[in-house]
Parts: sequence; C-alpha cells; structure tokens
Amino acid sequence: MDQPVRPEALPSFPAWEPVSGLYILATPIGNLGDITLRALAVLQGASLIACEDTRVTGKLLKHYGIKARLQRLDDHAGPETRARVIDEARQAPVVLVSDAGTPLISDPGYRLVREARSAGVMVTSIPGPCAAIAALAMAGLPSDRFLFAGFLPVKDKARAEALEELAGVAATLVFYETAPRLEKSLLAIARLWPEREVAVARELTKLHEECRSGTAAVLAAHYAAHPPKGEIVLLVGPPAPSEAPVLDTDALLRAALAEAGPGKAAGIVARTTGIDRATLYARALELKSA
Repeated sequence: MDQPVRPEALPSFPAWEPVSGLYILATPIGNLGDITLRALAVLQGASLIACEDTRVTGKLLKHYGIKARLQRLDDHAGPETRARVIDEARQAPVVLVSDAGTPLISDPGYRLVREARSAGVMVTSIPGPCAAIAALAMAGLPSDRFLFAGFLPVKDKARAEALEELAGVAATLVFYETAPRLEKSLLAIARLWPEREVAVARELTKLHEECRSGTAAVLAAHYAAHPPKGEIVLLVGPPAPSEAPVLDTDALLRAALAEAGPGKAAGIVARTTGIDRATLYARALELKSA
C-alpha cells in the first residue's frame, strides 16, 4: 500500500451531499487500505481537515489523491484555534482526524467536540480503525467486558498506584504503551498480578504485526531479550474468582479522616479491614500532614 492510489483505480465514492458540521473520522492505524469508502468521500468533500500533524495526514490524502485544506489541531491548540474550527463547522463540513485510528481515543479532540456540541454544531462519527479494539479482537482474552485505561503513568510509583486502582475491575484491561516503557510496565503487572494472562499486541495491521500472550513475567523476559519497536497495546485479563481483592487502605483512611481524627480513623479502618491499628495510625498521620 505504499504506492499512491490512482483516483481512477478507486471504487466510486458513495454519494454524499456535504452538510455543515464536525465529522470525527477514523483513519488507518498502519495499513492504508483500512479506510472506508464513506471516510474517503467525507475527506474529499471537507472544507477543512483538522489534524494532529499536517505531514502525517498529508501523506494519507496524497495516497488517495485527495486535496484538502489542513489545520493543525493538537493538544497544544488554544481556544482561539478551536473557535475558528467550530465557526467554520457552522457553515461547512469540517473533519477531525488524529495521526492514526479513532480521534479522542488517547488522542486530541475532546475539547473541540465538547465545545462544538455546546455551540449547537452538528457532531457525528465516521467509524473505522481503533488499535484498542483491533488488539482486543485478536488477543484471545475475555471481551464481553473490558476497560480502556489509556497510557500508564511514566513514573514507577504512579504506575503501580494506577494498576492497584484497577485491581478489582472484573474486566479485561486495555492500555496503550510505548516500546521503551513496555518492560517496566510488564514487571509492574507481574509484581501485582503474577498469575493473570497478559497479551502484547504491536505493529497492528503492519508487516511485522505480533500478538504474544503469557504471564507478565514471561513477556517481560521475552521483550528484555528482544526489544520491541512500534506502538503497543497491552492487555491484562480479568481477575480470577479466587484472586483476593486489593484493599485501598488510603482511600478508606481518607474517608474516615474526613469525619474523625487520625486515631479514631485508624480504629475505624482497622475494624473494617483487620489491618494492625498502629500501622494504620502511622499512615493516617502521613495522609493528614500531606
């Protein structure tokens, strides 16, 4: 799919009468063939395409012989830029795309969509590729319930806290991760949930697509020996019925501290959890002074 597509080689775009509004349009996550005919018709008829990176979107448009006016709109875009895009969407069709996949899924666009809806502008979605869904479909983990949790924090302590917060969720967890941070994330998961099944899906829809499953420790060892490249979806299976829930004692202490002093709060949580009161009292003092 590297060679540009000649317009005459494309199937006829479906009939589409351009209507003013904001179109949230999914683009390929790797293979440029993964775009719908409807998406191509909307891109061709757009008055303006708002995108993360004009160079990336420009390559996609060039591939399909589509010429369009582009406006950079990323996480750094201010309210003035969003206001200009919304003003145009009142009068003509405006498309929002991200560099790859479905906009707003760990990509920019939330503020623009929210403000456009508040302004009474028609907002609709042109569905298509999404890395999280593609990975979930091929990982072999339970898919009847899943939680997409975006990117894990970079710092070790924050990463561990984020995982602990999700420990009791009875669903497959889906994260995005970068190649340089994958091993650390797998080791953090291994410490917390050594028995859970984990899957790593990478280079989705591309030549070197891979989906590897196992425990987090086994996967961490594999990727330590074979450093990965590309963008990654990291999936963690749900807890087994026998897996003991992780108590968030800090949350319990904070709730008790809102109504009582450290000593009484520690006593309340100790009776609830069976944890040593002295340990809880020391932690309550830390939380109180934080």
